[in-house]
Amino acid sequence: MQRRLKDYLVISLKGIAMGAADAVPGVSGGTIAFISGIYEELITTISGVNLTLVKTLKKDGFFAFWKQLNGNFLLALLTGIIISFVSFMRLAKYLIEQHPVLIWSFFFGLIIASIFFVGKQINKWSAKTIIALIIGTIAAFYITSLPSLASNTNSYFLFIAGALAICAMILPGISGSFILVILGAYKTLSDAFHDFDLKKIALFATGAIVGLLSFSHVLKWLFKNYHNTTLAILTGFILGSLNKVWPYKKTISVMDDASGSVVDFIGLSDYQTLSVFQKNSLDFDSYKTVLEQSVLPSTYSQINANTDAQLVLAIGLMIAGFLTIFILEKVGNKAS
Repeated sequence: MQRRLKDYLVISLKGIAMGAADAVPGVSGGTIAFISGIYEELITTISGVNLTLVKTLKKDGFFAFWKQLNGNFLLALLTGIIISFVSFMRLAKYLIEQHPVLIWSFFFGLIIASIFFVGKQINKWSAKTIIALIIGTIAAFYITSLPSLASNTNSYFLFIAGALAICAMILPGISGSFILVILGAYKTLSDAFHDFDLKKIALFATGAIVGLLSFSHVLKWLFKNYHNTTLAILTGFILGSLNKVWPYKKTISVMDDASGSVVDFIGLSDYQTLSVFQKNSLDFDSYKTVLEQSVLPSTYSQINANTDAQLVLAIGLMIAGFLTIFILEKVGNKAS
């Protein structure tokens, strides 16, 4: 379809929203793409990257190649994602460290709204779609309950991590950043970017490209042949991911950054939530969460020396997150 400059600016804004979501471990940029109405075009565009593009470039020239690639769409979207991811990562780090309950409350509301908007695209409910929804929910809940592995410093492991993370990144409900945390590759990759370790960055990027091109074909085939069932599974993924973004947590075990050993958190602090301990001690580097469980706001306050649960603000931000999805969905509908 013919697009104007304004349309591409809207796509870039959607890319900014996707990048902001992907910068937070536990939140999926794929969810934003779905809600904003560009998900299936994105999957189709990515799956269209193959050797025929090279033939088109040689035979018909750059403009034909660019049109077949859907290059304007990709350029607009990737520009937004990259700008947002790079700029929002620092902000996300600050918010997670200083205001964890509030940022997770916002994303919790955002994901609740996402469940409604993705689910309503299912044209016909049946026993098959209900089973698919349940399977997707259980799978996502299980993944978000997995303990994080110890940090893996093997350079070539980053290739596998890149392939798996990018697959998660384009799935609504499952965060690529969170998969990196589970695999123990998040810190290794962060250090690689900080130290400009080009070998590790290149291995991760190569894995991501291989994973993206392969998995996009699978998703395109599923949408073409099992549209409602695929949507039901993706809705389940989003529903199951709520466990990860629930703002009130009790930390069960942590990894000591110095030794790499996993220890019970209850013996390390008077607080029973790592983020509360970190904020009060101003030590954000010594321990990383390995296993945690969701608790009620009242329980969260009790196990953390009567720390303010910020319940009113949390509910307000959940509502704000919920309304954000309404706005994105309306923008997506207008653009389409």
